[in-house]
Amino acid sequence: MSHPLIDYVEAQEKKTTLPLIMPGDTVKVMVSIREGSKERLQALEGVVLRIRGEGISKTFTVRKVFQGIGVERTFLVHSPKLDSITILRRGRVRRARLYYLRERIGKAARIREKTTGICAPGKAGSLMNLSKKMKKAQQQVAPVATVEATAPSPAQDKA
Repeated sequence: MSHPLIDYVEAQEKKTTLPLIMPGDTVKVMVSIREGSKERLQALEGVVLRIRGEGISKTFTVRKVFQGIGVERTFLVHSPKLDSITILRRGRVRRARLYYLRERIGKAARIREKTTGICAPGKAGSLMNLSKKMKKAQQQVAPVATVEATAPSPAQDKA
């Protein structure tokens, strides 16, 4: 059970426009960095290894290889320091945690790209597939009869 006050504060801090990121996706994360009195944006481009938690405490871990050394960083999804998340490629993986990439280097660490389906970015067919699936789902659901409760107007009460 959660407290209504905590829910209210979390709702104020949650971001509303976030892309749907999944493990295996190659993302570019822009993070706000403060150095002295100056503030700048720094990009981290890598593969999403895992997504953890839910709500305001949801996090994701990004891994990239820089000069032969693996660098991992965990980000809070709803952090004010996180400026933007851009999905560059959708990865086709069969696991939720991609820790096996830590032991792999070079071509062995490649992830296949997802080229079909709803989640593939930049594909014209993906929007068509989505609209077809939504239409099919609407046809399968039986329409529910709605009853509108009408309150008597003040003029009818006096009469």
